[in-house]
Amino acid sequence: MNARYRRFGALLGLAVLTLGMVGTPRAATPVLPRDSVYHLQATLTDQAGRARPWASLAGRPRVVSMFYTSCQYVCPLIVDAGKAVERGLTPAQQARIGIVLVSMDPSRDTPAALQSVAKARALPATRWTLASPQPEQVRQIAGVLGIRYRELADGDFNHTSALVLLDARGRVLARTEQVGSTPDPDFLAAVRAAGAP
Repeated sequence: MNARYRRFGALLGLAVLTLGMVGTPRAATPVLPRDSVYHLQATLTDQAGRARPWASLAGRPRVVSMFYTSCQYVCPLIVDAGKAVERGLTPAQQARIGIVLVSMDPSRDTPAALQSVAKARALPATRWTLASPQPEQVRQIAGVLGIRYRELADGDFNHTSALVLLDARGRVLARTEQVGSTPDPDFLAAVRAAGAP
């Protein structure tokens, strides 16, 4: 009899545990604000070759810009500007802020090309994401970030050199068109505030 009750008790316990798991409410997916850039349906492929939705960047503040890896003039200054902002942050703020460079030249900016720039410029993958969207999504991402670009006959691009600060839910908090190794003080102050605990 004891063995029977033990088996019954074990089955009853398993049933209660299963019902408890089924009845446990899951965390609700956060609703994005109306002005979030993450409403845009797009896919990014990063320097490690991982494809993920544009909206997956939500969850932490981000400094976002657009660039292309074969650019010899303005894009290296955009990277310098991101590094300058990062140097102006405490280690705790650096851990809370992500930096994203989105390619406007996805046909050439393969994961290997993106990884090459990340390695050459010492951009740690824990904080920096270099990624290419689908070709038809480049202009849409540029549009939500307020970045203008035009492809030239030689394959280069004329483009806005801007850094855009997004909050964790994809709202634009600040932007700057000052690039290079000296950060825009107002933009840096906004990034510091966004990275505060």
